Amino acid sequence: MKLKNIYLASLIAGSLWSCSQDFTDLNPVTQRNVNGFYLTAGDMNTAINAAYKTLQMTGTYNQSYWIMQEMRSDNTDQGPDGTGLGAELTVIDNFSEIATSEMITAAYTDSYLGIARCNIVLDRIEPIDMDAAVKERIKGEALFLRSLFYYNLAVLFGNIPMPLSEAKSVAEGSSLPQVPASEVYKQLITDLTTAEAALPIKHAAADRGRATKGAAATLLGKVMLTAGDKAGAATVLKRIVDGYGYSLLADYGSLWGLTNKNNAESIFEVQFKGGGTGTGNSFTNAFSPLLRQTTGAYKNRPTVNMMNAYEPGDDRFLKSMDSSFVNSSGVLITSSRNDTRFINKFGKENAFNENDASYNFVVLRYADVLLMLAEALGESAESYEYINLVRTRAKLAPISAATVGTFEEKLLHERRVELAFENHRWADLLRFGKAAEVMTAQGKTARLLYLIPQRELDINSSFKQN
Repeated sequence: MKLKNIYLASLIAGSLWSCSQDFTDLNPVTQRNVNGFYLTAGDMNTAINAAYKTLQMTGTYNQSYWIMQEMRSDNTDQGPDGTGLGAELTVIDNFSEIATSEMITAAYTDSYLGIARCNIVLDRIEPIDMDAAVKERIKGEALFLRSLFYYNLAVLFGNIPMPLSEAKSVAEGSSLPQVPASEVYKQLITDLTTAEAALPIKHAAADRGRATKGAAATLLGKVMLTAGDKAGAATVLKRIVDGYGYSLLADYGSLWGLTNKNNAESIFEVQFKGGGTGTGNSFTNAFSPLLRQTTGAYKNRPTVNMMNAYEPGDDRFLKSMDSSFVNSSGVLITSSRNDTRFINKFGKENAFNENDASYNFVVLRYADVLLMLAEALGESAESYEYINLVRTRAKLAPISAATVGTFEEKLLHERRVELAFENHRWADLLRFGKAAEVMTAQGKTARLLYLIPQRELDINSSFKQN
């Protein structure tokens, strides 16, 4: 997606969302505020770009989401450094964080900022004089993005407020009731169905990276599975397989890298661009083995258990994680030390300005669709066909009902190694009902929901803590 307006958009929408009603009633000639904005097609394009910008924030895909969904699981841990920032990550990894955690608070507040920006678009776009098809597309994008934020919030926190329109006052925003995750998922099914209908199958090159029918349908299928509607999920996911034009890349390694963004398997990615644009990512630096080499610390280290999850000969192993890397002098470093395990998918080398890398974060891709479709269908010859498409690409032999283990065990294992480090593992463990069991096997006592941030309890006395 073109990002030329995204920085301006974030400033405009962020400042307008936080304005008081007294301020927004003023409209000086020399300043564009809420009454002087959201008036043209260009304004609405800037506003939806601001919603996309929220995906890049510290509380979402740039940091908190991977901490709370990968590090929380058995896939990764904090690594050897438990001091400073590492101490806060360690307590999240060990299920001992408190309600004032900055990482958790950031996830909550940044996600709701994204929701607020989407609500502004949805509430204000209807009277705008603009191309009808573009208007419908932007509405579909806003519904998809709002649903993505709400999905993450519901998985992480469970009972959450669910504003579906722009807050007109601070009091209104602070008096919203909590609703159970089941009610959130019902709303998302409605919204994503509408979004899928409104969005195009594919965008022109200039708009690559925006939400599509496939993105809305994939998230819809995931939400339906989470809500327990396997039959509905199967219908949606088959629609993606049959009609939306995605395919598995021949080489798993071709999914990753700066030259492979938004490829034929990619359904939705958070777009990042380094080089001083204000839209670079910081997770590449956090995962880099060079950070371990130079400072003794890096984040989101693959666990030994994750390393051992790969079958012998699995082509995904060394294309997902490794313990060898090329240092800044071009020398190959190989180590058997456990604390040098690191993630490959988002770049081995830290060849960027600090916290300003260009790797995208892949949120949804076609292999996930195939494995979810197998889950929706249940054990059958057809479901094994979908699983084996993924395994064949990984250079592994096919599996069947005769293969050792239950169908759910085999499917959950396949999802783990195929989608490692992509923020699916914690949600998968919860959906399969395996989170407590798996974490107990890791010597941890799992809390299935995160604590509601203390600041939210202080603002709204009716909120109940998880």
